[in-house]
Amino acid sequence: MVTVKEQYEAYPYPERDPADEAKRLITGSPSHPIEMDHYLWGGQRDWSQPLRVLVAGGGTGDGLIQLAQVLSHAGAPYEITYVDLSKASRAVAEARAKARGLSGIRFETGSLLDAPDYGEFDYIDSCGVLHHLPDPEAGFAALRAALAPGGGFGFMVYAPYGRSGVYPLQGGFGALFEGMAPQERLKAAQKIVEGLPEGHPFKSNPNLNDHKASDAGFYDLLLHGQDRSYSVAELLETFEKTGWQLQSFVTPALYDLERICKRPEGMSDGAAMAVAEQLTGTIRLHVGYAVPAGEDRKPAKGSNRKLVPHLSGVQAGALAKAVAQGKPIPVGSDGVRSTFTLPKAAAGLIAGIDGRRSLEQIAAGARMDALAFGMAWAPVEKALCGWGLLKYSGLGNLGKNP
Repeated sequence: MVTVKEQYEAYPYPERDPADEAKRLITGSPSHPIEMDHYLWGGQRDWSQPLRVLVAGGGTGDGLIQLAQVLSHAGAPYEITYVDLSKASRAVAEARAKARGLSGIRFETGSLLDAPDYGEFDYIDSCGVLHHLPDPEAGFAALRAALAPGGGFGFMVYAPYGRSGVYPLQGGFGALFEGMAPQERLKAAQKIVEGLPEGHPFKSNPNLNDHKASDAGFYDLLLHGQDRSYSVAELLETFEKTGWQLQSFVTPALYDLERICKRPEGMSDGAAMAVAEQLTGTIRLHVGYAVPAGEDRKPAKGSNRKLVPHLSGVQAGALAKAVAQGKPIPVGSDGVRSTFTLPKAAAGLIAGIDGRRSLEQIAAGARMDALAFGMAWAPVEKALCGWGLLKYSGLGNLGKNP
């Protein structure tokens, strides 16, 4: 079997060219600081205080570079420790950081199982890594042991139903290509995939595209020798065993059973999310945030008018115009497509979102009293937060974000 370390030495993932840093910043979830603030610190973190970060299994550096660049632009102090088994992946991440002139990053070659040895951290990122460990629970527990009081965890793990067709191919390729070098495996597997019948679950799955993007993407998706997925129920059980509790998925609407059907009375939140996942059937990844078990922390809510709203994935002006015209707003994720409409009275409020003004200031600018603002803003928050388009954070008031 090709080990995980051998795979990522041969095919660092995701495939990145440090020269591209001059042209674009790759952003996403988890680990955008504004999103972290929204879910972990109620949108009220004091960004003048240094943020100690562990990027556990950092690969070629997408999460690392996003964190360091956004915080640098905002003038927020940070200390980041990057850890990965692959020297080849680390070299790409280091080159990307150098291309951007980013400092405050300590690079380590090692295992996230040794996370507590690297210090205590306010935030831990582990994106697409834990499901590749021989004992994932040991990884979850090691990261929990490295978390500082008041800290939080941003994660991504694979989900089973949206990856339909992947695991039979992984199993078949693993048996067929035993003893072959990674490059030989890749060529042989690519040839077989080209000839898959039309009805094959993998070929019929429109939500999987990594194998089309690069050789590294193909290998990571279909030739990985150590890969498991987590249903919602399995993920919540693992959190419970390892000292974590789910704070939120980044697109909570996907896991909202009421989006699909009426929720049975008395059904727990966890059970409802698990059923929503089963009925949706297209969720490929679980991306979200967790905090230590037993903590009474909630994501940010607009009932606190001091919070600063931020939009992502949509422009305030365009959205405000559509709302003013009464148009339905299209949204979607993981193969799910939906629309919502918002009261026309909310158009001026949406237009006022600039990442710096608080809800209180936006309401004053629209000349709305507290009651009128609350009635207009509540549906905006419910819809946009549900689809991951709205977050609260004061980070933008420290400086200019990219």
